[in-house]
Amino acid sequence: MGNIAIITARGGSKRIPRKNIKEFCGMPIIAYSIEAALGSGLFDEVMVSTDDEEIAEIARKYGAKVPFFRSSEMSGDFAPTIDVVKEVLDNYRAGGKEFDYWCCIYPTAPFVTAEKLRQAFDALVSSDFDALVPVVRFSFPPQRCFVIGDNRLSYKWPENEFARSQDLEPFYHDAGQFYMQKGSQLQKKKTLVPDRTYAFIVDETEVQDIDNPDDWIIAELKYRKMTEN
Repeated sequence: MGNIAIITARGGSKRIPRKNIKEFCGMPIIAYSIEAALGSGLFDEVMVSTDDEEIAEIARKYGAKVPFFRSSEMSGDFAPTIDVVKEVLDNYRAGGKEFDYWCCIYPTAPFVTAEKLRQAFDALVSSDFDALVPVVRFSFPPQRCFVIGDNRLSYKWPENEFARSQDLEPFYHDAGQFYMQKGSQLQKKKTLVPDRTYAFIVDETEVQDIDNPDDWIIAELKYRKMTEN
């Protein structure tokens, strides 16, 4: 049995060309995810699911395995992460290999560290939850958001106009870094967030979506600040 880390890195990227292997603070960005997984000591298998030979070469260079290539069905813009994970686990199962836990790590997640993975894994296995998702609190309460119609600004929920931030329920969103689950859970329900999912709260300084060039610049600034000591 054992545990597997699955790093999902397809070749196509529209907004940031070759995003998954673009240099980030001195290394291809995917290398950070690979090194975190390997350095954690949690996984018997650290593999990259890709449809791209260049990504596969770089993945192998940094110590990951690429035992097979992603299918064409899982290589498009709209292939859900959970389907990619399922394809990987089905391929391993066909070869007679199953896992106690799996962890899907995004290839553009340089803020994921070996220590963070160990903390998350310890939290999951010491609980009675089936899965774990890193989340971050919204920096501004969504309950006081605006909407715009014909250039006219208005509160989405006018009743919250004068509410104090500290009196509003905290809302969280997916940190977009990794997911952990018991190996058997995916056979029961195909979702990244099953009913019994542990909320692994991450600090906002360690989270950054990287969807466009401006995001990339901000992420590098945050990363340098985080690692300067």
